[in-house]
Amino acid sequence: MSTTEAGSPAQGIRVVIVDDHAIFRSGLKADLDPSIVVAGEAGTVEEAVAVIAAVRPDVVLLDVHLPGGLGGGGREVLAGCAPLFGSTRFLALSVSDAAEDVVSVIRAGARGYVTKTISGAEISDAVRRVAGGDAVFSPRLAGFVLDAFGTAPADIADDELDRLSARELEVMRLIARGYSYKEVAKELFISIKTVETHVSAVLRKLQLSSRHELTRWAAERRLL
Repeated sequence: MSTTEAGSPAQGIRVVIVDDHAIFRSGLKADLDPSIVVAGEAGTVEEAVAVIAAVRPDVVLLDVHLPGGLGGGGREVLAGCAPLFGSTRFLALSVSDAAEDVVSVIRAGARGYVTKTISGAEISDAVRRVAGGDAVFSPRLAGFVLDAFGTAPADIADDELDRLSARELEVMRLIARGYSYKEVAKELFISIKTVETHVSAVLRKLQLSSRHELTRWAAERRLL
């Protein structure tokens, strides 16, 4: 277990990396954007709970499968850190893309789930988005969460969808599934600036304030 020295100035987004492979932790630290400060790291459940409580980071990058504890892995870390959920957000980072792993850590309190195949730039973007309050998922994993949490379909008032243009509806669905602006732009062959404009219009028309609310709105209506 390690943390930054007491009294070190905290700049940018402060994160703790929790993974039982030291080589992976080192590689991840090297790949993160300079604006993201690694304030601590841990390799077991017990170490993770202790260092997170001591450091109080903005975001925890949490491996799903960890040694130690009672065998709960990442879920056990989340349970041990539940009192910090208001100030510290958790982003699951794993080699596993199994539906049961994704759903279990989201139920336990994680704000997102990405696989270890993503690039340093992509994980840095995910950290920033989670720190800002968004729910973030690797695109193909978002469906697991929507299936698990989007239960009975709600009635859709015609005027809700009529407010959106065809392009805005396309952008809304991709954003709600966890795509980044860059990924949406690539998927729809439009510029990132155009994506930003469409997202702003969608949030305004639907009277929503964040991507997280948009994901919930779309899931409730089975639009994804």
